[in-house]
Amino acid sequence: MKKADYNDKSLVVDILTKSFDTNQSVNYIVKQDNNRVQRVSALMDYSFEVCYSFGDVFLSDDKKACALVTYPDKKKTSLKSILLDVKLIFSAVGLKNIKKTLARESIINKIQPKELKYYLWFIGVNPEYQNEGIGSVLLNEIIEDSEDKKRPIYLETSTLKNLPWYQKFGFQIYHELDLSYKLFFLKRELNKKQI
Repeated sequence: MKKADYNDKSLVVDILTKSFDTNQSVNYIVKQDNNRVQRVSALMDYSFEVCYSFGDVFLSDDKKACALVTYPDKKKTSLKSILLDVKLIFSAVGLKNIKKTLARESIINKIQPKELKYYLWFIGVNPEYQNEGIGSVLLNEIIEDSEDKKRPIYLETSTLKNLPWYQKFGFQIYHELDLSYKLFFLKRELNKKQI
C-alpha cells in the first residue's frame, strides 16, 4: 500500500462512493433524494479531507482499493474543519438530517473507548475487483501500520456479511447499537497474529 497524495482524491472518492453506495450506515446520514449518489460522493470527499488532514489515506498498490484512517487525538478544530463540516451538511446530510446525524455521532463517541486509537473510518475495494483478495491484502497492511504506530484499530460496520472477514483478521465485536439498522463496533488489539 502507499499513502495517497492529494492528486489521488478523485480516485479514492470514486472507489468509496461505489463501495458504500448501498451501505446502511452511510445512507442513514446521507439525505435520500434524487441526488443521493452525489451526496454519498460528497460524504466521501469530506472523509478524504478529514483523513488527509488528521490521519492517513491509503491506496492499494494496484489502486483498486483504499482506506481512510483517522487519529482522533490529532483532530483539531480550525476554520478549515468548520468549513468542511458546513459543506458536509449542505452537500450530503441535508438540514433535516442534522439532528439525527449529530445524535448518532454523539452515541458513537460515547461508546468508543477514550484511548489512542487507529480509527479505520472506511476501507473499500472498487466493486469491479471485489472478492479477489485485494481488500485482505490492504487490511493486512493496515494492521502492520497500526502495529508500527502502536495503536489498536477501531471501526464500525453495518454490513453483517463483513463481520466474519474482520474477525478472521483478529477483530472482535465490543458493542452493538440498534439504530434503524444494526451497527457493530469492532476492535483489534495490538500484537494479534496476522493471516
